[in-house]
Amino acid sequence: MELKTPPSVHPTPPTFAAFQGVEIVGQSILAIVNGMELAQARALRILAENGITPLEAKTWYPMPSLLKSFSLVFEKIGPSTVRTIGRKIPDSAHFPPDIDTLEKGLRAVDLAYKMNHRGKGNIGGYHYEPVDKRNARMRCDNPYPCDLDYGLLEAITDRFRPKDSLWVRIEHDPKSCRRRGDGACTYNISW
Repeated sequence: MELKTPPSVHPTPPTFAAFQGVEIVGQSILAIVNGMELAQARALRILAENGITPLEAKTWYPMPSLLKSFSLVFEKIGPSTVRTIGRKIPDSAHFPPDIDTLEKGLRAVDLAYKMNHRGKGNIGGYHYEPVDKRNARMRCDNPYPCDLDYGLLEAITDRFRPKDSLWVRIEHDPKSCRRRGDGACTYNISW
């Protein structure tokens, strides 16, 4: 896979505000622990410092606690770890079955997000938009760091890359970024 967003694009920790009253299921939070394979005790400590303890797969936790944990992981360990955590999400979180194409995989990200988050009103999401036969856009209007979304999209495109494609390119559109205060980040995906 060809990457266009170098780790240095976001050198400062994210400071996203959680949507009011949104919760995330523990099964999905396990992606943090799984993404920090060599430092799982440290991951559990960071989660515990933010009120996510004990971490249980079926328990629901407040989103602000998870966002504070991501901010600490970003600050103390780095954006590449946040990206690795994003790559582990499909392995840990509830994800729809029977996905067998890249388009289905990218469309399923929003459904998976809604399976792992709950709350009243707007909880954010992942919005797939086909552009043509080999290009699409994904608009992410959730409160998570760009690096997490990038890693998640990498995992999906790796897993479901079409057999007739040598690579999948993911580019963070510089015109749309939550870090700047925009309502969403947009990723251009081509294969």
